[in-house]
Amino acid sequence: MDENGSLYGVDNGKDEVRRYRRGESQGTVIAGGNGSGNRLDQLSYPQYVFVDRDHSVYVSEWRNHRVMKWVEGAKHGIVVAGGQGEGNGLTQLAYPQGVVVDQLGTVYVADRGNDRIMRWPKGAPRGSVIVGGNSRGGQSNQLNEPIGLSFERHGKLYVVDKGNRRVQKFNIDSNA
Repeated sequence: MDENGSLYGVDNGKDEVRRYRRGESQGTVIAGGNGSGNRLDQLSYPQYVFVDRDHSVYVSEWRNHRVMKWVEGAKHGIVVAGGQGEGNGLTQLAYPQGVVVDQLGTVYVADRGNDRIMRWPKGAPRGSVIVGGNSRGGQSNQLNEPIGLSFERHGKLYVVDKGNRRVQKFNIDSNA
């Protein structure tokens, strides 16, 4: 939800994101809605959505292995993380899920297929691994299919680690 009480929903069957304002039952397509594909006006199996203060919408996509940003009112999005095919390089993602964006525009992504959390500074061509990335496992420095993430007000990162059936807390250096 945004600060106006609008609800944002991902429909991975229709490859779109809709915004529902109070009292609306149909909602408005605000991202995708042009069939499944990898064009900038399309989504392919969207998973998670994050809405920033400017009402830009960030969407993680499983089949395109990327995160797209759709500025309010835009007819197409821009790739802000991944988009270089499935893989484990610093320009790639594999089945991204949870996405959070901070006030500086830094994108944080739960990179499920690579068992890691990635950070992509605004406009950066590549990201960096901030949690995990040490092969799949159950140790404190390992993840097993992370699917969700959230920051609390003191900057600590919480990661939903599906394969390990746990939520882990991490101290992240935001200046790194």
